[in-house]
Amino acid sequence: MNRPAKSMHGEWTGRWAFILAATGAAVGLGNIWKFPYIAGENGGGAFVLVYLLCIFLIGVPVMMAEILIGRRGRQNPMNSLQTLAEDDKRSSAWKYLGAMGVLAGFLILSYYSVIAGQAMSYVFRTFANTFEGVTADGARSIYVELVSEPEKLLAWHTIFLVLTMMIVSRGVQRGLEKSVRFMMPALFAILLVLVWYAYQQGSYFDDAVHFLFDADFSKLTANGVLTAMGHAFFSLSLGMGAIMVYGSYLPKKTSIFRMTLAISLMDTAVAILAGLAIFPLVFANSMSPGAGPSLIFETLPIAFGHMENGAIFGGMFFVLLFFAALSSGIALAEPVVTWMVETFSLKRLNACIWVGGIIWLLGLLTVFSFNIGSEWTIAGKTAFELLDYLTANIMLPLGGLLIAIFAGWVMRRANSEDELAAKPAFLFHGWRFLVRYIAPAAIFIVFANLIGILF
Repeated sequence: MNRPAKSMHGEWTGRWAFILAATGAAVGLGNIWKFPYIAGENGGGAFVLVYLLCIFLIGVPVMMAEILIGRRGRQNPMNSLQTLAEDDKRSSAWKYLGAMGVLAGFLILSYYSVIAGQAMSYVFRTFANTFEGVTADGARSIYVELVSEPEKLLAWHTIFLVLTMMIVSRGVQRGLEKSVRFMMPALFAILLVLVWYAYQQGSYFDDAVHFLFDADFSKLTANGVLTAMGHAFFSLSLGMGAIMVYGSYLPKKTSIFRMTLAISLMDTAVAILAGLAIFPLVFANSMSPGAGPSLIFETLPIAFGHMENGAIFGGMFFVLLFFAALSSGIALAEPVVTWMVETFSLKRLNACIWVGGIIWLLGLLTVFSFNIGSEWTIAGKTAFELLDYLTANIMLPLGGLLIAIFAGWVMRRANSEDELAAKPAFLFHGWRFLVRYIAPAAIFIVFANLIGILF
């Protein structure tokens, strides 16, 4: 048995630190930027119901599997999977599953950083009351002006990435943990204030509740189901190595079952609260909830520009978006940084410089896809759209499928039972059934459907 007793990178100081960090990894642009608009595009309540089912029947068991693999391996995802596979006399090729997860997070951060940079720029624009009385054409022209100038996008992309790498370079306790202890409570406080304000809109809040919770399955397509499952993985940061590497810093006696449930509930609550904060403003201004990615940067500024104290509440919203993006950004960077440190014996700061530099260069594809490279397409998708689709709809669910197979079928039952230490015993049996049968079957069915759509 050659597993390290503790991670060489350190440990969380307690359960609450891990919950905040893992929730921070999960709560990001996916919850606040992406969830509202894809829920709008796919009919609201029916999509939300399928999304919630995916979270708790697929996402929770796979997250538990990621955490137990990380804690048992105590290394970066590649080394953890290789070590555990060899311990159980299995092929060391399972390390490539870890490599795919690290690569997925790496690719996501390259475009995530650009979108997060846009959110940062809107913090200053909104507090400066730029959107006061703005029309739909005016809001669009402001956004188009930002994204059509690669220099501006590049500057904000750079600032966000530098902040992310500065935090990651400080290590587990002084960097990751210290940052989320501030950002996550602030994020929840701002979100609750925004929901309270939306509640004051009266009937429009009721409209948002009906839109999010009244299920009309005639509005849900097969592609909407695929999107719901892909977003469940994206939202929980599954299949990208972040949760696995965070699990490697988790103390042995901490209950994985309780931690996973707490993280999933908090993550889902943020997504639902974001919808309750955003859609009343959308309905109050007679806008479309299915406005797509432009919902945050083009549609909402109109609402903020026409409401009382819009500059304050709008500014708070984009601060919320920035905190969410930064907490996820550090989680996306952590797996590849730990891999660099363990593989090449680099100091953490040097690893962050290398990783940050490569991601910055890759991010140019997304920067240019909004302007000078907007006509460079593959299968009708820009570089940004292709990266988003490849990671969220292919790599993350595929990674989740293989993680479920590894935890349910490759690892010895005694090892997973020892690591989960779930009491009463039926919790372990329930998890094992879900991770062996339900999660793989659900993911396979969606992939089969995807093949049908493509061919």
